[in-house]
Amino acid sequence: MADPKQSIEELRASIRHHLHRYHVLDDPEITDAEFDALYDRLVAIEAEHPDLVSEDSPTQRVGGDPASKFAEVRHELPMLSLDKSTTAEELERWEQRCRGLIDEADSLHYTCEPKIDGVAVSLLYRDGQLAQAATRGNGQTGEDVTANVRTIRAVPLRLIGERVPSVLDVRGEVYMPISGFEAYNDAARRNGERLIINPRNGAAGSLRQLDPSMTAARPLSMFCYSIGIVDDSWAPTHHFDVLMALKDWGLRINPRTARFDSLSGCRDYINRLEQDRDSLDYAIDGAVLKVDDLAVREKLGQVTHKPRWAIAFKYPAEEASTTLEDVDFQVGRTGAITPVAKLDPIFVGGVTVSNATLHNMDEIERLDLHIGDTVVVHRAGDVIPQVMRVTKRAETAVPVAMPVACPVCGAPIARDGDQVVARCTAPTTCPAQRKERIRHFASRLALDIEGLGDKLIDQLIENELIETPGDLFRLTVEQFEALERMGRKSSENVVAAIDRSRSTTFSRFIYALGIREVGETTAMSLAAHFGDLEPLIAATAEDLQTVDDVGPIVAESIVSYFADDGRRELVRELVLHGIVWEVVERKVSDGDTLALDGETWVLTGTLEALTRNDAKARLVALGAKVSGSVSNKTSRVVAGPGAGSKLTKAEELEIPILDEEAFLAFLKQNEP
Repeated sequence: MADPKQSIEELRASIRHHLHRYHVLDDPEITDAEFDALYDRLVAIEAEHPDLVSEDSPTQRVGGDPASKFAEVRHELPMLSLDKSTTAEELERWEQRCRGLIDEADSLHYTCEPKIDGVAVSLLYRDGQLAQAATRGNGQTGEDVTANVRTIRAVPLRLIGERVPSVLDVRGEVYMPISGFEAYNDAARRNGERLIINPRNGAAGSLRQLDPSMTAARPLSMFCYSIGIVDDSWAPTHHFDVLMALKDWGLRINPRTARFDSLSGCRDYINRLEQDRDSLDYAIDGAVLKVDDLAVREKLGQVTHKPRWAIAFKYPAEEASTTLEDVDFQVGRTGAITPVAKLDPIFVGGVTVSNATLHNMDEIERLDLHIGDTVVVHRAGDVIPQVMRVTKRAETAVPVAMPVACPVCGAPIARDGDQVVARCTAPTTCPAQRKERIRHFASRLALDIEGLGDKLIDQLIENELIETPGDLFRLTVEQFEALERMGRKSSENVVAAIDRSRSTTFSRFIYALGIREVGETTAMSLAAHFGDLEPLIAATAEDLQTVDDVGPIVAESIVSYFADDGRRELVRELVLHGIVWEVVERKVSDGDTLALDGETWVLTGTLEALTRNDAKARLVALGAKVSGSVSNKTSRVVAGPGAGSKLTKAEELEIPILDEEAFLAFLKQNEP
């Protein structure tokens, strides 16, 4: 009779070998049925001898109870972000910058690989066994997703081969193959289950499942592309050699990875990869170029949290053709009527698109858009899809016409003077405007009422429980509990969130009012300038135009808002409901000016100690203008982890750059 321990070890070794052949080498030696037979045999023997089960056994990929939350993991070596380029000229400038930082005797060779559109993850192996997996997070800290990553068959639980370092931190990208994405959605569609929006969302959502068995049911894979910390027993000299070693140890690298001796070779690679893009079984948005020599990398170093020795080349946004089936007209909180294209669903830019913005009727006329047209849809990253042009017109196509009445309340639609935006003329009675105003009031950048989403607001309005934002503060737990799908606990949570929202900042309160033309930045400027509500209400158009970013149109909109008796009554009502904010004391220097008067700052990347909005508010309170782009007029740039093209431009323009630590020290020195 065979020794169970020996049989288990032999089966585990065989299964690891075949997983390596299948996932890493893409060269299976046995059929799926034969592999399943090996796996089932191992499961059976381990069931008979549970004392012989080990954590790195191929049968132990899924285990443990669902977690309540993800633990935080600090990366011992930060996971860096990459500078980006879109043209050959930008690549050449990158190479020139590299050459300017190294010795003349040093040569530049490159490794190129596809830029996978997935989720960056680190794998920590100790003595060859997977000990921890973590998401990139902000580059410094991520989330512990070990239990979920263990379910991915392309990730070995134990490394194979010889001379494996005792400590090895591997970085890579978890992704959902397009074939797996389509098969999963086909099955979900048949079973009436929720579909995955796109492969990248599928990968991200799968990794963040608190129950590992849910992740195990998702078709995930992984490509490895670099290393972090590693013990001193291994001292590679070139990046390409690192990748080959990872492959030998059972880790999966992208088969399209290649090494080149010149930038021209990299450019040819980029062009070939783009031509093959549609035939790949994974979504990519570009290619990554890295200096291959690790000693040269050391000389090049990094800027903030971005290496000088690597750059991403981003492909143009994807486009696809589809049919315009209809145009809906939506009503916003200010009554603006916005046309939205209803499309025959098409997969473009990593997402299945069925709606696209049309902005206004002028845009529809510019496109000469008819319902039934074949149109080209353009999408880049997280940008809202756009209809770019018409390529074919059906004989039955009909022109798009603006309705004469509001599609929600039936009130007339009109334009103000020569403005391109048409609006519903019933601001106080239109249910759509009422809903959008309340939604805006509760949104994250305004009063930030957690749990008060669109569907809940719909129910509150349909049940005539609220008409204005002020009505929110009268709602009771019992009223929420009577609504569909609202239990006692969730009702108590929403009421508690409404109560917490009473304590806010003046800039958030101004933004929450939904004054036309007053966005987040303008609200901050108004709060910093006037300090409290009464001076703002009493301000004339001339007073308002002394505020940064407030011109005649914005000033007139603010004056008009507070001149309306109903709106003034709403504002006073909100104050009576207990909404309070700290009155801003303006910090001034000699000559009665704010400390940063006349300066323009730019925030880029991720800030850890405070939110982007808090950072903006504190800069505006000191008199600075906070811009979204870097130019010759920019005074300083605050760069956190993940800073990209804005940081690059600031470096090129030699604009002073502060990391978060220096920025916090600056605020401490300049704030009261």
